Amino acid sequence: MVAQRRITDAKAHELASWLRTQRRSHAPLGPLPAEFLPLSAHDAVHVQSVFVRLKSQEHGDPVGWKIALATQVMQAMVGLDAPIAGRLHAGQILSSPASVEHHNYQRLLVEFEIAVLLGSDLEARPGNPARPHDHASVAPAVEAVAPAMEIADDRRADYRQMGAHGPQLIADNAWNEGGVMGVWRRDWAGLGSASEGLGSLRGEAWINDAPVGQGFGRDLMGHPFDALAWLANEAIRRGVHLRKGEIAILGSLVTSRFPQPGDRLGFVLDGFAPIQLAVR
Repeated sequence: MVAQRRITDAKAHELASWLRTQRRSHAPLGPLPAEFLPLSAHDAVHVQSVFVRLKSQEHGDPVGWKIALATQVMQAMVGLDAPIAGRLHAGQILSSPASVEHHNYQRLLVEFEIAVLLGSDLEARPGNPARPHDHASVAPAVEAVAPAMEIADDRRADYRQMGAHGPQLIADNAWNEGGVMGVWRRDWAGLGSASEGLGSLRGEAWINDAPVGQGFGRDLMGHPFDALAWLANEAIRRGVHLRKGEIAILGSLVTSRFPQPGDRLGFVLDGFAPIQLAVR
């Protein structure tokens, strides 16, 4: 077994710059250059932090987080054993109804999500050893909830080969290229069933007025707040934390879709006005 190494700051910057060039030129997804291999998941998080700083120069400061690979099936497909986190940038957050240009992406990918707005920080919990966050500890930090679509670009990834590219997906900020936000509801505590709350919310995706899939809040690691707790713990593991005013999109309720020019996408989440995205 090849020993994993910790990537140096210089190498992390070199790899992040290479990834940014690949994205900006819309190059199809391919293997990392040999000089960056092997790349561990730990090293990939380091690279992602540099990548996010570089991307901020063009797309604004990070304003939130995303979760990818929320299910074990998706994790196995890319050779990882846990979800992964990425950052959202201010200049790529759109309000519904929104539109994007198809030619700006190598292969446009859209997912259909539940978003939360944080009303307080989620720092490490006191205790020795520190207790991880859970559903109960993150719920009071949620100020508002909204439907969302994630905009991503998989750069024509060959999913049959993704098992070899899991750390690259982490380093590449989990492919995020923005999101479309619906109207925030601050009375979220009254949504859903008495037993499940937000876990019972049903979301349905549409393309050109035809339904293309549905899912429930419980599909997000058991409950949206379980997903949020995972994200809070992941941020702390990285040496940072989720902050008041940040948003988090918590994983797709519906299988990823690859819209074409002229498509009109919609997402309807129980209790919320539909959100819309036009692809030109």
